[in-house]
Amino acid sequence: MLDMEYHIPMKFIRTNLTRISFAFALIGLVFFAGCGTDTETDSNETQDSVSETQHNVRGVSEDEILFGIHTDLSGPIARYGTETVNGINMRFNEVNSDGGVHGRKLRLIAEDSEYSPQNSIRITNKLIHGDKIFAMLMALGTPNNLAVMDEQFEAGVPNLFPFTGSIKMAQPYRKLMFTQRGIYYYEMRAAVKYFVEERGRTKPCVAYINNEYGEETYTAVKDQTAEMGIEFVDAASHDRTETEFTANVLRLRQAGCDLVLLGTVVIDTLGILAAADEIGWENVDWVGCNAAAGSVIAEHESGMGEGYFVFNHLIKIYPDTEENEEIVEWYNKFLELYGSEPDVAAMEGYRSADLVIKALEAVGRNVTTEGFITALESIGTYTDLFGYELRFSEDNHNGVRESVLAQAQDKRWVVLDQRIEINM
Repeated sequence: MLDMEYHIPMKFIRTNLTRISFAFALIGLVFFAGCGTDTETDSNETQDSVSETQHNVRGVSEDEILFGIHTDLSGPIARYGTETVNGINMRFNEVNSDGGVHGRKLRLIAEDSEYSPQNSIRITNKLIHGDKIFAMLMALGTPNNLAVMDEQFEAGVPNLFPFTGSIKMAQPYRKLMFTQRGIYYYEMRAAVKYFVEERGRTKPCVAYINNEYGEETYTAVKDQTAEMGIEFVDAASHDRTETEFTANVLRLRQAGCDLVLLGTVVIDTLGILAAADEIGWENVDWVGCNAAAGSVIAEHESGMGEGYFVFNHLIKIYPDTEENEEIVEWYNKFLELYGSEPDVAAMEGYRSADLVIKALEAVGRNVTTEGFITALESIGTYTDLFGYELRFSEDNHNGVRESVLAQAQDKRWVVLDQRIEINM
Protein backbone atom coordinates (compact mmCIF):
# COMPACT_ATOMS: atom_id res chain seq x y z
CA MET A 1 0.00 0.00 0.00
CA LEU A 2 2.65 2.48 1.04
CA ASP A 3 5.09 3.88 -1.43
CA MET A 4 8.43 5.30 -0.32
CA GLU A 5 11.17 6.78 -2.50
CA TYR A 6 13.65 4.01 -1.88
CA HIS A 7 16.71 3.73 -4.07
CA ILE A 8 17.82 0.11 -4.02
CA PRO A 9 20.36 -1.27 -6.51
CA MET A 10 19.10 -3.11 -9.57
CA LYS A 11 20.66 -6.37 -8.43
CA PHE A 12 18.63 -6.86 -5.31
CA ILE A 13 20.13 -10.14 -4.14
CA ARG A 14 21.47 -11.37 -0.88
CA THR A 15 24.93 -9.86 -1.20
CA ASN A 16 23.53 -6.43 -1.97
CA LEU A 17 21.09 -6.42 0.92
CA THR A 18 23.89 -6.09 3.44
CA ARG A 19 24.94 -2.83 1.80
CA ILE A 20 21.65 -1.10 2.49
CA SER A 21 22.15 1.33 5.32
CA PHE A 22 20.52 0.61 8.65
CA ALA A 23 18.94 4.05 8.69
CA PHE A 24 17.40 3.44 5.28
CA ALA A 25 16.00 0.13 6.37
CA LEU A 26 14.33 1.78 9.31
CA ILE A 27 12.30 3.94 6.96
CA GLY A 28 10.28 0.96 5.88
CA LEU A 29 10.41 -1.13 9.03
CA VAL A 30 9.95 1.25 11.92
CA PHE A 31 6.61 2.53 10.74
CA PHE A 32 4.69 -0.62 11.54
CA ALA A 33 6.72 -1.71 14.55
CA GLY A 34 3.74 -1.28 16.82
CA CYS A 35 6.07 -1.04 19.78
CA GLY A 36 5.53 0.81 23.00
CA THR A 37 3.47 0.44 26.12
CA ASP A 38 -0.08 -0.76 25.62
CA THR A 39 -2.22 2.22 26.57
CA GLU A 40 -5.56 0.79 25.57
CA THR A 41 -8.51 2.42 27.25
CA ASP A 42 -11.40 0.72 28.95
CA SER A 43 -14.23 0.11 26.50
CA ASN A 44 -16.64 1.53 29.05
CA GLU A 45 -18.22 4.51 27.36
CA THR A 46 -17.99 6.54 30.57
CA GLN A 47 -14.33 7.06 29.64
CA ASP A 48 -15.39 8.72 26.38
CA SER A 49 -16.96 12.03 27.26
CA VAL A 50 -19.25 13.08 24.44
CA SER A 51 -21.77 15.35 26.11
CA GLU A 52 -21.56 19.11 25.81
CA THR A 53 -23.65 22.10 24.86
CA GLN A 54 -23.26 24.24 21.77
CA HIS A 55 -21.84 27.02 23.97
CA ASN A 56 -18.70 25.10 24.94
CA VAL A 57 -17.99 22.65 22.12
CA ARG A 58 -14.23 22.60 21.80
CA GLY A 59 -12.91 23.46 18.36
CA VAL A 60 -16.21 24.87 17.12
CA SER A 61 -16.67 28.61 16.67
CA GLU A 62 -19.19 30.68 14.74
CA ASP A 63 -17.22 30.40 11.51
CA GLU A 64 -14.73 27.54 11.92
CA ILE A 65 -14.19 23.94 13.08
CA LEU A 66 -10.66 22.89 14.07
CA PHE A 67 -9.10 19.48 13.49
CA GLY A 68 -5.62 18.36 14.49
CA ILE A 69 -3.06 15.79 13.37
CA HIS A 70 0.26 14.61 14.78
CA THR A 71 2.18 13.03 11.94
CA ASP A 72 5.64 12.75 10.44
CA LEU A 73 6.48 15.78 8.30
CA SER A 74 10.29 15.71 8.52
CA GLY A 75 11.30 12.31 9.91
CA PRO A 76 11.84 8.83 8.46
CA ILE A 77 8.34 8.45 6.99
CA ALA A 78 7.62 12.07 6.16
CA ARG A 79 6.26 11.16 2.75
CA TYR A 80 3.27 9.47 4.37
CA GLY A 81 2.57 12.36 6.69
CA THR A 82 2.94 14.96 3.98
CA GLU A 83 0.65 13.09 1.59
CA THR A 84 -1.94 12.61 4.32
CA VAL A 85 -2.00 16.32 5.21
CA ASN A 86 -2.17 17.31 1.55
CA GLY A 87 -5.05 14.91 0.91
CA ILE A 88 -7.03 16.27 3.86
CA ASN A 89 -6.38 19.88 2.94
CA MET A 90 -7.31 19.25 -0.68
CA ARG A 91 -10.82 18.14 0.35
CA PHE A 92 -11.18 20.78 3.08
CA ASN A 93 -10.20 23.50 0.62
CA GLU A 94 -12.79 22.27 -1.86
CA VAL A 95 -15.63 22.58 0.63
CA ASN A 96 -14.26 25.83 2.09
CA SER A 97 -14.22 27.42 -1.35
CA ASP A 98 -17.98 26.78 -1.46
CA GLY A 99 -18.55 28.45 1.90
CA GLY A 100 -17.71 25.58 4.24
CA VAL A 101 -20.18 23.29 6.00
CA HIS A 102 -23.28 25.11 7.25
CA GLY A 103 -21.35 28.37 7.21
CA ARG A 104 -18.22 27.09 8.96
CA LYS A 105 -14.81 26.61 7.35
CA LEU A 106 -12.79 23.50 8.22
CA ARG A 107 -9.17 23.93 9.30
CA LEU A 108 -6.48 21.33 9.97
CA ILE A 109 -3.66 22.09 12.40
CA ALA A 110 -0.80 19.81 11.32
CA GLU A 111 2.05 19.21 13.78
CA ASP A 112 5.29 17.35 13.05
CA SER A 113 5.89 14.37 15.35
CA GLU A 114 8.93 13.18 13.37
CA TYR A 115 7.38 9.77 14.12
CA SER A 116 8.35 10.09 17.80
CA PRO A 117 5.78 8.99 20.42
CA GLN A 118 7.24 11.51 22.86
CA ASN A 119 6.67 14.29 20.34
CA SER A 120 3.14 13.03 19.79
CA ILE A 121 2.45 13.30 23.53
CA ARG A 122 3.64 16.91 23.60
CA ILE A 123 1.78 17.80 20.41
CA THR A 124 -1.46 16.17 21.54
CA ASN A 125 -1.38 18.15 24.77
CA LYS A 126 -1.00 21.34 22.69
CA LEU A 127 -3.74 20.41 20.23
CA ILE A 128 -6.24 19.44 22.92
CA HIS A 129 -5.55 21.98 25.65
CA GLY A 130 -4.02 24.82 23.65
CA ASP A 131 -5.65 24.81 20.23
CA LYS A 132 -8.74 23.01 21.59
CA ILE A 133 -9.35 20.94 18.48
CA PHE A 134 -12.71 19.32 17.81
CA ALA A 135 -11.17 15.99 16.72
CA MET A 136 -7.87 14.31 15.85
CA LEU A 137 -7.75 13.26 12.21
CA MET A 138 -5.45 10.58 10.73
CA ALA A 139 -2.75 10.64 13.41
CA LEU A 140 0.17 8.51 12.26
CA GLY A 141 1.72 5.45 13.89
CA THR A 142 0.74 2.69 16.30
CA PRO A 143 3.00 3.69 19.23
CA ASN A 144 2.15 7.35 18.67
CA ASN A 145 -1.59 6.75 18.88
CA LEU A 146 -1.32 4.41 21.85
CA ALA A 147 0.72 7.00 23.72
CA VAL A 148 -1.99 9.66 23.56
CA MET A 149 -5.39 8.00 23.20
CA ASP A 150 -6.16 7.96 26.93
CA GLU A 151 -5.68 11.72 27.15
CA GLN A 152 -7.76 12.26 24.01
CA PHE A 153 -10.70 10.19 25.16
CA GLU A 154 -10.70 11.64 28.66
CA ALA A 155 -10.93 15.08 27.04
CA GLY A 156 -13.76 13.90 24.76
CA VAL A 157 -11.70 14.29 21.58
CA PRO A 158 -12.48 11.72 18.84
CA ASN A 159 -9.63 9.80 17.20
CA LEU A 160 -10.69 9.65 13.56
CA PHE A 161 -9.12 7.23 11.08
CA PRO A 162 -5.60 6.80 12.55
CA PHE A 163 -2.89 5.97 10.04
CA THR A 164 -2.09 2.47 11.32
CA GLY A 165 -3.57 -0.99 10.79
CA SER A 166 -2.91 -2.33 14.28
CA ILE A 167 -5.75 -4.34 15.80
CA LYS A 168 -5.40 -2.08 18.84
CA MET A 169 -7.11 0.62 16.79
CA ALA A 170 -10.08 -1.72 16.29
CA GLN A 171 -10.33 -3.55 19.60
CA PRO A 172 -11.71 -2.96 22.13
CA TYR A 173 -14.67 -0.93 20.86
CA ARG A 174 -14.35 2.77 21.73
CA LYS A 175 -17.11 5.29 21.19
CA LEU A 176 -14.68 7.98 20.01
CA MET A 177 -12.57 5.80 17.67
CA PHE A 178 -13.20 5.23 13.95
CA THR A 179 -10.92 3.44 11.46
CA GLN A 180 -10.78 3.45 7.66
CA ARG A 181 -7.69 1.26 7.15
CA GLY A 182 -7.39 -2.45 6.74
CA ILE A 183 -6.51 -4.17 10.02
CA TYR A 184 -3.50 -6.45 9.56
CA TYR A 185 -5.00 -9.30 11.59
CA TYR A 186 -8.22 -9.40 9.56
CA GLU A 187 -6.44 -9.03 6.21
CA MET A 188 -4.19 -12.00 6.99
CA ARG A 189 -7.12 -14.17 8.01
CA ALA A 190 -8.91 -13.26 4.78
CA ALA A 191 -5.76 -14.05 2.81
CA VAL A 192 -5.45 -17.55 4.26
CA LYS A 193 -9.11 -18.31 3.58
CA TYR A 194 -8.95 -16.99 0.02
CA PHE A 195 -5.77 -18.78 -1.03
CA VAL A 196 -6.85 -22.08 0.47
CA GLU A 197 -10.37 -21.99 -0.96
CA GLU A 198 -9.77 -20.19 -4.27
CA ARG A 199 -6.21 -21.19 -5.23
CA GLY A 200 -6.06 -24.61 -3.63
CA ARG A 201 -3.12 -23.96 -1.33
CA THR A 202 -2.83 -26.49 1.49
CA LYS A 203 0.41 -25.76 3.36
CA PRO A 204 0.40 -22.22 4.75
CA CYS A 205 3.43 -20.75 6.50
CA VAL A 206 4.44 -17.35 7.87
CA ALA A 207 7.56 -15.18 7.55
CA TYR A 208 7.40 -12.22 9.90
CA ILE A 209 9.24 -9.47 11.75
CA ASN A 210 9.86 -10.30 15.38
CA ASN A 211 7.80 -7.42 16.77
CA GLU A 212 4.21 -6.57 17.67
CA TYR A 213 3.07 -6.13 14.08
CA GLY A 214 4.68 -9.41 13.02
CA GLU A 215 3.05 -11.20 15.93
CA GLU A 216 -0.36 -9.93 14.78
CA THR A 217 0.12 -11.52 11.36
CA TYR A 218 1.45 -14.75 12.87
CA THR A 219 -1.53 -14.97 15.23
CA ALA A 220 -3.95 -14.29 12.38
CA VAL A 221 -2.62 -17.20 10.33
CA LYS A 222 -2.64 -19.52 13.36
CA ASP A 223 -6.23 -18.56 14.20
CA GLN A 224 -7.51 -18.91 10.64
CA THR A 225 -5.89 -22.29 9.98
CA ALA A 226 -7.26 -23.57 13.29
CA GLU A 227 -10.76 -22.39 12.39
CA MET A 228 -10.54 -24.06 8.98
CA GLY A 229 -9.08 -27.27 10.40
CA ILE A 230 -5.95 -27.20 8.26
CA GLU A 231 -2.31 -27.58 9.24
CA PHE A 232 -0.21 -24.54 10.00
CA VAL A 233 3.05 -25.87 8.60
CA ASP A 234 5.85 -23.59 9.82
CA ALA A 235 6.98 -20.04 10.60
CA ALA A 236 10.23 -18.10 10.40
CA SER A 237 10.85 -14.79 12.13
CA HIS A 238 13.55 -12.16 11.73
CA ASP A 239 14.63 -8.99 13.49
CA ARG A 240 13.78 -5.71 11.80
CA THR A 241 17.46 -4.96 11.07
CA GLU A 242 18.19 -8.26 9.33
CA THR A 243 19.22 -8.22 5.69
CA GLU A 244 20.01 -11.92 5.19
CA PHE A 245 16.97 -14.13 4.62
CA THR A 246 18.30 -17.21 2.84
CA ALA A 247 18.25 -19.46 5.91
CA ASN A 248 14.63 -18.59 6.70
CA VAL A 249 13.52 -19.10 3.11
CA LEU A 250 15.32 -22.46 2.92
CA ARG A 251 13.59 -23.52 6.12
CA LEU A 252 10.16 -22.75 4.72
CA ARG A 253 10.86 -24.50 1.43
CA GLN A 254 12.11 -27.61 3.25
CA ALA A 255 8.92 -27.58 5.32
CA GLY A 256 6.94 -27.92 2.10
CA CYS A 257 5.11 -24.58 2.25
CA ASP A 258 3.07 -23.66 -0.81
CA LEU A 259 1.68 -20.42 0.68
CA VAL A 260 3.79 -17.94 2.66
CA LEU A 261 2.01 -15.09 4.44
CA LEU A 262 4.31 -12.14 5.09
CA GLY A 263 4.27 -10.08 8.26
CA THR A 264 6.90 -7.83 6.73
CA VAL A 265 7.19 -4.29 5.39
CA VAL A 266 9.38 -3.18 2.49
CA ILE A 267 13.09 -4.00 2.76
CA ASP A 268 12.48 -7.40 4.29
CA THR A 269 9.73 -8.20 1.79
CA LEU A 270 12.08 -7.54 -1.11
CA GLY A 271 14.85 -9.43 0.67
CA ILE A 272 12.72 -12.52 1.20
CA LEU A 273 11.47 -12.49 -2.39
CA ALA A 274 15.07 -12.05 -3.60
CA ALA A 275 16.25 -14.99 -1.50
CA ALA A 276 13.45 -17.19 -2.87
CA ASP A 277 14.41 -16.23 -6.40
CA GLU A 278 18.07 -16.92 -5.72
CA ILE A 279 17.44 -20.48 -4.56
CA GLY A 280 14.98 -21.07 -7.40
CA TRP A 281 11.90 -21.66 -5.25
CA GLU A 282 8.82 -21.84 -7.46
CA ASN A 283 5.23 -23.06 -7.05
CA VAL A 284 4.65 -20.97 -3.94
CA ASP A 285 2.40 -17.95 -3.39
CA TRP A 286 3.77 -14.99 -1.41
CA VAL A 287 1.08 -12.81 0.18
CA GLY A 288 1.28 -9.66 2.31
CA CYS A 289 -1.14 -7.29 4.06
CA ASN A 290 -1.30 -3.51 3.66
CA ALA A 291 1.90 -2.99 5.68
CA ALA A 292 3.75 -5.06 3.08
CA ALA A 293 2.09 -3.42 0.08
CA GLY A 294 4.44 -0.53 -0.62
CA SER A 295 4.36 0.51 -4.25
CA VAL A 296 8.15 0.25 -4.31
CA ILE A 297 7.77 -3.54 -4.01
CA ALA A 298 5.70 -3.80 -7.17
CA GLU A 299 7.61 -1.11 -9.05
CA HIS A 300 11.18 -1.95 -8.04
CA GLU A 301 13.55 -2.00 -10.99
CA SER A 302 14.97 -5.40 -10.00
CA GLY A 303 11.60 -7.01 -10.70
CA MET A 304 11.82 -8.99 -7.44
CA GLY A 305 8.22 -8.14 -6.61
CA GLU A 306 6.84 -9.74 -9.76
CA GLY A 307 4.02 -12.16 -8.92
CA TYR A 308 3.75 -11.07 -5.28
CA PHE A 309 0.19 -10.73 -3.89
CA VAL A 310 -1.17 -8.20 -1.39
CA PHE A 311 -4.43 -7.72 0.48
CA ASN A 312 -5.01 -4.01 0.86
CA HIS A 313 -7.81 -1.52 1.46
CA LEU A 314 -6.71 0.83 -1.37
CA ILE A 315 -4.51 0.44 -4.43
CA LYS A 316 -2.38 3.13 -6.02
CA ILE A 317 -3.85 4.95 -9.03
CA TYR A 318 -2.13 4.52 -12.41
CA PRO A 319 -3.58 7.27 -14.62
CA ASP A 320 -2.48 5.69 -17.91
CA THR A 321 -4.71 2.67 -17.29
CA GLU A 322 -7.41 4.16 -15.04
CA GLU A 323 -10.73 4.17 -16.90
CA ASN A 324 -12.65 6.42 -14.49
CA GLU A 325 -12.20 10.00 -15.71
CA GLU A 326 -13.15 11.50 -12.34
CA ILE A 327 -10.34 9.57 -10.63
CA VAL A 328 -7.83 10.69 -13.28
CA GLU A 329 -8.97 14.29 -12.85
CA TRP A 330 -8.45 13.99 -9.10
CA TYR A 331 -4.99 12.50 -9.65
CA ASN A 332 -3.97 15.31 -12.00
CA LYS A 333 -5.37 17.97 -9.68
CA PHE A 334 -3.38 16.63 -6.74
CA LEU A 335 -0.24 16.50 -8.89
CA GLU A 336 -0.77 20.10 -9.97
CA LEU A 337 -1.46 21.34 -6.44
CA TYR A 338 1.34 19.56 -4.59
CA GLY A 339 3.91 18.68 -7.25
CA SER A 340 3.98 14.95 -6.55
CA GLU A 341 2.01 11.90 -7.60
CA PRO A 342 -0.61 10.89 -5.03
CA ASP A 343 -0.23 7.47 -3.49
CA VAL A 344 -2.45 5.67 -1.00
CA ALA A 345 -1.72 8.09 1.88
CA ALA A 346 -3.07 10.98 -0.18
CA MET A 347 -6.15 8.96 -1.12
CA GLU A 348 -6.78 8.13 2.54
CA GLY A 349 -6.33 11.75 3.58
CA TYR A 350 -8.85 12.93 1.00
CA ARG A 351 -11.32 10.20 1.97
CA SER A 352 -11.05 10.93 5.69
CA ALA A 353 -11.82 14.60 5.05
CA ASP A 354 -14.80 13.68 2.89
CA LEU A 355 -16.18 11.46 5.68
CA VAL A 356 -15.82 14.35 8.13
CA ILE A 357 -17.67 16.65 5.75
CA LYS A 358 -20.52 14.19 5.24
CA ALA A 359 -20.97 13.79 8.99
CA LEU A 360 -20.92 17.55 9.60
CA GLU A 361 -23.44 18.11 6.82
CA ALA A 362 -25.75 15.61 8.50
CA VAL A 363 -25.31 17.20 11.94
CA GLY A 364 -26.39 20.64 10.80
CA ARG A 365 -25.46 23.96 12.36
CA ASN A 366 -25.73 22.75 15.97
CA VAL A 367 -22.47 20.77 16.11
CA THR A 368 -21.69 18.62 19.14
CA THR A 369 -19.30 15.71 19.52
CA GLU A 370 -22.18 13.39 20.35
CA GLY A 371 -24.11 14.47 17.26
CA PHE A 372 -21.02 14.13 15.09
CA ILE A 373 -20.35 10.57 16.31
CA THR A 374 -23.98 9.63 15.67
CA ALA A 375 -23.76 11.11 12.17
CA LEU A 376 -20.63 9.08 11.36
CA GLU A 377 -22.32 5.93 12.60
CA SER A 378 -25.37 6.75 10.49
CA ILE A 379 -23.38 7.03 7.25
CA GLY A 380 -23.84 3.29 6.89
CA THR A 381 -22.37 2.18 3.57
CA TYR A 382 -20.08 4.77 1.99
CA THR A 383 -18.33 4.55 -1.39
CA ASP A 384 -15.41 6.91 -1.85
CA LEU A 385 -14.30 8.77 -4.96
CA PHE A 386 -11.98 5.89 -5.85
CA GLY A 387 -14.67 3.22 -5.75
CA TYR A 388 -13.82 1.63 -2.38
CA GLU A 389 -16.50 0.88 0.18
CA LEU A 390 -16.62 1.51 3.93
CA ARG A 391 -19.37 0.60 6.39
CA PHE A 392 -20.03 2.13 9.80
CA SER A 393 -22.68 1.42 12.39
CA GLU A 394 -23.45 2.18 16.02
CA ASP A 395 -21.69 -0.96 17.25
CA ASN A 396 -18.90 -1.19 14.65
CA HIS A 397 -16.63 1.77 13.88
CA ASN A 398 -14.15 -0.20 11.75
CA GLY A 399 -15.00 0.87 8.23
CA VAL A 400 -13.09 -1.67 6.14
CA ARG A 401 -15.16 -4.82 5.65
CA GLU A 402 -13.74 -5.77 2.25
CA SER A 403 -10.21 -6.18 0.99
CA VAL A 404 -8.66 -5.73 -2.42
CA LEU A 405 -6.45 -8.49 -3.79
CA ALA A 406 -3.72 -7.15 -6.05
CA GLN A 407 -0.64 -8.64 -7.66
CA ALA A 408 2.63 -7.12 -8.85
CA GLN A 409 2.63 -7.43 -12.62
CA ASP A 410 4.97 -5.57 -14.98
CA LYS A 411 6.15 -3.33 -12.13
CA ARG A 412 2.79 -2.07 -10.95
CA TRP A 413 -0.13 -3.28 -8.85
CA VAL A 414 -2.91 -4.98 -10.79
CA VAL A 415 -6.24 -5.51 -9.02
CA LEU A 416 -7.46 -9.11 -9.24
CA ASP A 417 -10.46 -8.94 -6.91
CA GLN A 418 -11.86 -5.79 -5.32
CA ARG A 419 -14.54 -7.26 -3.06
CA ILE A 420 -13.12 -9.96 -0.76
CA GLU A 421 -15.15 -10.06 2.44
CA ILE A 422 -13.33 -9.60 5.73
CA ASN A 423 -14.91 -11.00 8.88
CA MET A 424 -14.49 -8.56 11.77
